[in-house]
This record gives sequence, C-alpha cells and structure tokens, in this order.
Amino acid sequence: MSNYAVFLRGINVGGINIKMADLKAALNSRRFSGVQTLLASGNVVLASELDPAGVKQEFEACLRETFGYDAWVVVLTSDRVAALIEACPYPADDASTHTYLTLASDEAVLAELFESGSALDGTELTLLGPEALAWLAPTGGTLDSPFSKLSSKAKYKATTTTRNLRTMVRVRDAAAAL
Repeated sequence: MSNYAVFLRGINVGGINIKMADLKAALNSRRFSGVQTLLASGNVVLASELDPAGVKQEFEACLRETFGYDAWVVVLTSDRVAALIEACPYPADDASTHTYLTLASDEAVLAELFESGSALDGTELTLLGPEALAWLAPTGGTLDSPFSKLSSKAKYKATTTTRNLRTMVRVRDAAAAL
C-alpha cells in the first residue's frame, strides 16, 4: 500500500463544481482508502495498492463516470511530493512574490513548458524533476504573470496543474499522516 497525492485540474472553476464530500464518497467506492480532500481546489490524498499510473487511471475514470466531465489529474507518491518541496529553491512565504509548482503527468509537455517559460522576460523558473517545475509570481499579479498566461494555454490542460507552495506543504503533511 502506498500513499499518494492527487492533484485535479480545473474543478470548482469554469462551471465544473464538485462538493468535496461528494468527491470523497465517489473515491471511497473505488480501490482507494484513507481518502481525504484538502481545500476546495482539487487536492486529494489517499492510499492504494495500485501504482501511480493505475491510481491516475482509476481516479480519472471515477471522476468521468460520477461527475460527467473530462477529468485530468497528476498523481505523485507522498515521498515525491516531499522531495519536490525540498528541492524548491523559493520561499513558501514572501512579501513580494508567491511560489508555485506546476505539476505534469507528461514529461515532454513539462520540458516544453519549461523551455518556453525560460524564454519569457522576468520569469524565474526552476526544473525540480521530470514532473514539476517551480516559479515565482509577483504578489497580486499571479494571473497576469507571463508564465501563468503561458501555462494556462489549452494545450497544457490535460497534462498540467499548478499549486501554491503552501498548498503543496499541506498536501505533503496530510499524505504523510495517512
């Protein structure tokens, strides 16, 4: 049995509204245990006998069948979440910037996003591994930042999602406590 963090893309925005209690109930009917939702932005920790690819497949099937939308998730082991946080060179809290991690289920897409983002003026990015990169955005200007605009393009929708570093720390702690 392994502990996982699952990051959903695009729920409770854009007309896809899922109550966390309903999500938890749906997931508990599958091959998962210890299911916990964190925040209302699509963060789940759980345990499963499945490998990461199996968790992704089962989780996405559950969302599509139960809630009727094209669902995409990024699945990481709890140990991998901890390692990514440790590798992040940016602070969790800073008066002038916010730190984000963009997570990906496709290494090639993340590599392309990193290359394109690195060419943007004023954008500081760090590749943390094949499934994550860290970046900084000015306080109060995250959505207007060049990298945020780049990473929100439709071509990245099915394979990436972004979380604030503080959220990642909460997910890490919850997954470790399973």
